[in-house]
Amino acid sequence: MNDQAQGDFAGKVVIVTGAGSGIGRAVARAFARAGARVLGVARRVQTLEETAADHARIAVHAADLRDPHTPQQVIDTATGLWGRVDVLVNNAGATKVMPLGETTADGIAGLFALNVTAPSLLAAAALPHLRSTEGSIVNVSSTYGHRPLPGGAHYAASKAALEQLTRSWALELAADRVRVNALAPGPTESQALAAAGLPEQVVEQIKRDEAARIPLGRRGNPEEVATWILRLADPAATWLTGQILTIDGGLELA
Repeated sequence: MNDQAQGDFAGKVVIVTGAGSGIGRAVARAFARAGARVLGVARRVQTLEETAADHARIAVHAADLRDPHTPQQVIDTATGLWGRVDVLVNNAGATKVMPLGETTADGIAGLFALNVTAPSLLAAAALPHLRSTEGSIVNVSSTYGHRPLPGGAHYAASKAALEQLTRSWALELAADRVRVNALAPGPTESQALAAAGLPEQVVEQIKRDEAARIPLGRRGNPEEVATWILRLADPAATWLTGQILTIDGGLELA
């Protein structure tokens, strides 16, 4: 395979979490096609290897981001391989159906550990390198980061927290020329609902209901989302920071 770097991200190093499937897999591959060296991070090595298959520019790091030691290990792996970090894509996240009457401390803590704490620690560990490269952070939120989600309020709250972190970091890091933006996808084809422990029939019904509410008449696909993550991270987007871009087929209009 020809490994010569070509594209908008040639010479750049990108870390993508949640790269084992769905949006994260599409993002890792899209950056690699655009010329970047990519470190894909997820819990399961098998799914990461599937992401990297036939993509020589993708290396993988299997780890649990909820372990507080993992973020620094991820950054050390990327810099050990390539000596720099230009883009951090905080995509890994958990979805959980948890009505108020069934709310538990462990349920809340688990959501926030992956959706809020892990991206915070990763960003902190990457920061010296991002300052050096005048790089960028792209956080992956959800349309439910700014829309109510009955029965999933704590998931929505965790994404709202990530959006507020995005705005605050953008101001904090502007003097360092480190840009911070977020993408908020609407319902997108992935394994998230199944990973939340929902039965297959329930998952399919949710997908049908979501598609019916979306003005464009369908759920999104990971490649569509990946396209906009690359645009937010584009080195040419030098005056774009602190923004939350929603891509949801018009769901917010309904």
